[in-house]
Amino acid sequence: MGTYTYLPVYAGAACDPATAGGQVISLVLYSGPEREGAPSGASISVSRAASGRYVFTIPDGLPDGRYWAVASFIPAQDQPQVADRTVRVDLPTGTGLIASPEQVADKLKTPLPLTAAQRESYRTDIAEAQAAVSAYLGRPLIPAPQFLRSVRPLLGSDLASPDAWPLQEYDDEVTVLGHTVNPDGSYDVQLLVGLEAALEEPIVRYVVAHAAESIRNAPAAGAEGRRVTSVSAEGQSVSYDSAPTAGQAGALPSLDSLSRYRKQLYRPISRTPATPWPYGGRRYLRR
Repeated sequence: MGTYTYLPVYAGAACDPATAGGQVISLVLYSGPEREGAPSGASISVSRAASGRYVFTIPDGLPDGRYWAVASFIPAQDQPQVADRTVRVDLPTGTGLIASPEQVADKLKTPLPLTAAQRESYRTDIAEAQAAVSAYLGRPLIPAPQFLRSVRPLLGSDLASPDAWPLQEYDDEVTVLGHTVNPDGSYDVQLLVGLEAALEEPIVRYVVAHAAESIRNAPAAGAEGRRVTSVSAEGQSVSYDSAPTAGQAGALPSLDSLSRYRKQLYRPISRTPATPWPYGGRRYLRR
């Protein structure tokens, strides 16, 4: 069983139907881009993971590959239902990779569906590009589950917000997945801690572009994906377009373009600063 994270967009802007009295309804999968005929599968099992993020449960038994989907949602109370026909789902999900072989195939202009051998080869190149990004950023690209036990929220706060909970020990991005109340009034909170790179378009673009480039440059790849500019009369020599240089349109993204995702170091303040003498009778104020 896999999942697909859906980010609703309405009238050209990201929206969160749950906060406006609406709801996300269903995800229907089709085998072709026309999105017609009998669907390959459908899901009405959806949960709100965070603000503007909804997670569909994908039915079991679907073969690996690309599916073209229609997501239906009501953007706000008293608004008509909207059908989003721009969704593409690449299975399997939950593999630890932030991009799919089909995304690399799109970059290479390789026709779909991919063979099993192609898919395995592309996964290796994706993993290598992903490892380079992780090393540069100094952080993993896949968040890890964490739990808070018997904690109490900030009075009057939104329990779905990380700001409601004591998270001083975590120095990374935190998403609240759920919470349950205990008999004594405290809560057990399920968290997701870390960068969810699969939802960050610049990181996904880098990984896909560099995985595709490594495939193009492989000795067995030949001229796949390259544009021919001239061929000799007998085909003894072939010339190709030169690659755009850094900064030009179509150039490969550089690691420097991901610098804003690098983990920032900090030093937590464990004690409240002292009150200046003679106004304070103690060296440190206690919380």
